[in-house]
Amino acid sequence: MSTPEFCFLQMANRLSLARLIMLGYELCGTYVLVDKGPAPRRDAPLTTVAKLRTFVEGASNARGRKKALRALRYVLDRSASPMESALAMLLCLPYGLGGYGLPEPRLNYHVDVPPSFRAMADRKHCVCDLCWPESKLAAEYDSELHHVDPERRESDARRRSTLITLGFTVVTVSKGQVMDSGAFNRLAHQLAKRLGKRLRYVDPGYTRAHLELRAELFEAIGIRER
Repeated sequence: MSTPEFCFLQMANRLSLARLIMLGYELCGTYVLVDKGPAPRRDAPLTTVAKLRTFVEGASNARGRKKALRALRYVLDRSASPMESALAMLLCLPYGLGGYGLPEPRLNYHVDVPPSFRAMADRKHCVCDLCWPESKLAAEYDSELHHVDPERRESDARRRSTLITLGFTVVTVSKGQVMDSGAFNRLAHQLAKRLGKRLRYVDPGYTRAHLELRAELFEAIGIRER
């Protein structure tokens, strides 16, 4: 039986760099990307970035090793959906790969609610889709599921209120913002400002790389860009 680590190394010879990074997110995440969209979530990731790197580094003579190691520089643990993975990649990959070069967030990060705040909250911790704890910034992807599940929508609203009470800036990201390149550009600039980062990409080369990355990621997920 093939292991997730061996699968990742093997696919380095078949996938583009962006698709290989996306595969890394999936293997280290809690979702499964299939032809008709994400299947029910896994309870735990199949592997971790650290385990993938250890395996690839140990395969000294393997084909695709160099490309796999390059891809692993950009893979993050614990993505919960393909859109979270695409969002993180578009925001954080370096300019040369079409991203905005933002600092890497923690995915599905647990923010503990101190006992002194629990009288105002209904939970002991909040889980943030993308979180930059040092900057007290959270980006929450508002999936279409939230709009058809009133109970989940209500729970998410309470969670966001709790994060704001704890001093976090919470930015809600809709599918429309991700799919619209102009809206996404504005979002990236807003997040960069909150993170104290000045965007210094150079056009037209950057825009071309960014649009190519968007097209490749959305094709992998199976959705059509606006």
